[in-house]
Amino acid sequence: MDTPKVFESEYRFCLILWEHEPVKSTELVKLCQEELGWKKATTYTVIKRLSERGVIKSEDAVVTSLVSKEDIQAAEIDELVEKTFEGSLPAFIAAFTKHKKLSAEEVSELRRFIDSYEEE
Repeated sequence: MDTPKVFESEYRFCLILWEHEPVKSTELVKLCQEELGWKKATTYTVIKRLSERGVIKSEDAVVTSLVSKEDIQAAEIDELVEKTFEGSLPAFIAAFTKHKKLSAEEVSELRRFIDSYEEE
C-alpha cells in the first residue's frame, strides 16, 4: 500500500497526534488550538480529511494514527529524491552535504548505515 500524501499543515497536526495518541478529539482540538493556533472547525476538517485518506482513524471520538511518522517521512524523502534528483540518492546526498557540514558523528552514522545495507 502506498503511503498517503500528507501536506505541511497536516504533518504538523500528525506530530501532535503521534505524541499524544490515542487522544480524544476534544483534547486534540485544545492541543491544536494551543500549538497551531487552529480553530475547532479547522481541527475537525483535518481529522475528516486525513481519515478519508487513511492516515488516521477517528472512532468513538478517539483519534489514532494508521500511518507512522517514519512512513510519512520516508514517503516525503522518496518523492523529493524522485522529483528533484531524478531518483538519484547520491545526487540528493551530494546536494544536501554541499550546503550542510556533517559532523564526524553523522559521517560515522552514515558509514554504519551503508555498511549494514551492504551486508544484507
